Amino acid sequence: MPHLPHPSPEDLRRDPLPLRGRTALVTGASRRGGIGHAVARRLVAYGASVCLHHHVPHDAAMPWGADRIEDVVASVRAAAGDPEARIVAGPGDLADPAAPAELITTATAALGGRLDILVANHALSGSDGPLDAIDAAMLDAHWAVDTRSVLLLIQAYARQPDRRRGGRVVMMTSGQDIAGGMPGEIAYALQKGALASITRSLATTLAEQGVTVNTVNPGPVDTDYMTGDDYAAIAARFPAGRWGMPDDPARLIAWLATDEADWVTGQVINSEGAFRR
Repeated sequence: MPHLPHPSPEDLRRDPLPLRGRTALVTGASRRGGIGHAVARRLVAYGASVCLHHHVPHDAAMPWGADRIEDVVASVRAAAGDPEARIVAGPGDLADPAAPAELITTATAALGGRLDILVANHALSGSDGPLDAIDAAMLDAHWAVDTRSVLLLIQAYARQPDRRRGGRVVMMTSGQDIAGGMPGEIAYALQKGALASITRSLATTLAEQGVTVNTVNPGPVDTDYMTGDDYAAIAARFPAGRWGMPDDPARLIAWLATDEADWVTGQVINSEGAFRR
């Protein structure tokens, strides 16, 4: 079998807008302090058009509160590398089993009839505990949002009639299988572990469509949920002496969306700054 030729010098020069003309849906992109917002900014900076999914009632019920969606959209739009790129936003309660397919349909229509990139970043916060505290309702809630909705999103994404080859799917996990695990968040760890476990199976399933599937563990990321001594203690466990910032995993996810990552699929990638658990 002949070897493929080396790339030409022209091919080796990086396109400053490697995602120009691509379209993306980023779920859980409702707060400027969150990973979803950072991912969306990176994707649009690379030239993509992006739909930002949000579920404001979830954030409003959390200690960090909710942002105005208009402010989130404005922040993402300010990072756009292509003036013709679309930046839109839409709500969706992904605990509803019908919501994933509806969201894919809405995002596809808003972005011109095709969806190239799916970043399933959303997750349920709270409603969890250690083994002795969890109950069926907690397990069901995390299953519905953290796992079932992700699989249904990917199913609807794969069923698009007009999607071109070279698609990208990125899921998020949480390092629940590393070192001491997450004994205080059993329901969350269980469902995020399920996504890590299904990554290779999904990659094999979608390979014939030219779609790569990868899962990213960003480690502890400063998304405005911790302060004080606890914050400092976590920072001290990174060799760099700081928390991960939202743009740290966002850079990796944006790269996975480009053609440069075409040979990377079926992987669970830990991007957590050598965090000492």
